[in-house]
Amino acid sequence: MKTLMLGNEAVARGLYEAGCGFVSSYPGTPSTEITECAAKYDEVYAEWAPNEKVALEAAFGASLAGKRSFCAMKHVGLNVAADPLFTISYTGVNAGLVIGVADDAGMHSSQNEQDSRHYARASKLPMLEPSDSAEAYEFARLAYELSEKYDTAVLIKMCTRVSHSQSVVETGERMTPERKKYEKNPAKYIMMPANAKRQHPVVETRTKALTAWAETTKINRVEPGRDTSLGIITSSTSYQYVKEAFGDTYPVLKLGMIWPLPEQKIIDFAASVHKLVVVEELDGFIETHCQSLGLSVSGKELFSNIGELSQNLVKEKLGVTVQVGPAPAEEIPGRPPVMCAGCPHRSIFYVLKKMKLTVLGDIGCYTLGAVPPLGAIDTTICMGASVSGLHGFVKAGEEENAGKTVAVIGDSTFIHSGVTGLINIAYNESNSTVIILDNSITGMTGHQQNPTTGRNLKGDPCTKIDLESLCHAVGIKRVRVVDPYDMEACETALREELAAAEPSVIISRRPCALLKYVKHPGPICADPEKCKGCKACMNIGCPAISMENGKIKIDATLCVGCGVCRQLCKFGAL
Repeated sequence: MKTLMLGNEAVARGLYEAGCGFVSSYPGTPSTEITECAAKYDEVYAEWAPNEKVALEAAFGASLAGKRSFCAMKHVGLNVAADPLFTISYTGVNAGLVIGVADDAGMHSSQNEQDSRHYARASKLPMLEPSDSAEAYEFARLAYELSEKYDTAVLIKMCTRVSHSQSVVETGERMTPERKKYEKNPAKYIMMPANAKRQHPVVETRTKALTAWAETTKINRVEPGRDTSLGIITSSTSYQYVKEAFGDTYPVLKLGMIWPLPEQKIIDFAASVHKLVVVEELDGFIETHCQSLGLSVSGKELFSNIGELSQNLVKEKLGVTVQVGPAPAEEIPGRPPVMCAGCPHRSIFYVLKKMKLTVLGDIGCYTLGAVPPLGAIDTTICMGASVSGLHGFVKAGEEENAGKTVAVIGDSTFIHSGVTGLINIAYNESNSTVIILDNSITGMTGHQQNPTTGRNLKGDPCTKIDLESLCHAVGIKRVRVVDPYDMEACETALREELAAAEPSVIISRRPCALLKYVKHPGPICADPEKCKGCKACMNIGCPAISMENGKIKIDATLCVGCGVCRQLCKFGAL
């Protein structure tokens, strides 16, 4: 049956049809929907893990037990999973193991632009790179064949444009492979030095075999062109830009297996054209490989290693006149991201700014606390870094920083990698105050459940991690819960905990305002007669609040009635 599918949805369908039985992931844009779609198939066990390292190790365990397994993450999540990734390359697999990683060129929802192809080369694992939904579906099925044939985990590299665009997929039926029996094999699976030394040559031999496969596979194909003055090597979404820009004008070598790359196929293609160009996003990965083969090739001197490419950019850099439409009559105003109306994090950041504290931030929708008018966050590095960084910041400057610095971290991020930083605070005794922003969901990636919500991926009741008990268990004696809508209580808690001569945790607990089950009192009413135009209520940056003719105005379609603005108005206008 033919149907339109998102790239991520197509991966999930390919996993399903290939007989995948176990999926463990951590949500991360743009990879999240792969796992959410896989969870819709009853034959597939799917779960959210606390972090990507745990997810990959769980998927490996399922593979070891004989079930085809899968693990998904975004590019920075692969950093977290890198530890098991490199060693799994040595051990190989039992049943097929596929790892999905989605890059985010352009940083639509990420803190860096990272090219995951380097991980494939560094870990010596094969990587497939689809360019549309049909290939995403096909490559997911193919990945299990490669995994079991070559005894290796296989990476599938997605990107934002392939993950979140739709194209036609012709689906089939699920096949159920015979479950592989687990057999004890210490030399293969116990990576102590003596065994690892014997496995390394196996990995190198496997890479040579996969390179030979890359020479003949149909997913690395030459598409002929009418004009051989230029030949283009490309992959992924860049292939789509090339084809839209030039059609069949120039010959194209389209690479579906991005590591290991073929050698003779590329050399032969280069010999068939006058000039060779590589079109690829981010780093010159294919270009460097071509140069290692002694080929004269153009790439990154034409196309930047920063941001995304486009059809027009490809045309422009390759000497084709680009048709540009008329400019809009008026400049379109910018729409920077902002915390939602009623967001429980807004008032905490207002209080932090009011108190002029140094705030080490973390990864989540609450990172928007860095945006004016709040501007309350000083750093954001990676998942969990706020808590670990707070400890170092305070230890390095006890006199000037203790009592004046806090960390903020979401409930899901705290479970992901914040708890180990808190253990470090307790163990090495820094006078640090950590604020856990508990909005009862994983908000940034679209409301996924996590170990603190009491629901699993399918929404069924499950064990709920108690944050207060967990903080006490790791050695934090001072743990208190506040309602972020009560700004006076929040400020009091902060002042008391920062004054204490020991580590402390403040849990700011209020569900995300967008959760369907959260009931709101309704919009605040503004009284323009009482409004003095002081704009104090504007300082929280709520999108439901604006000024009209010098008086306060509330957008009733946005306002949920949280009452935070009312606490700022001294004249009773709200």
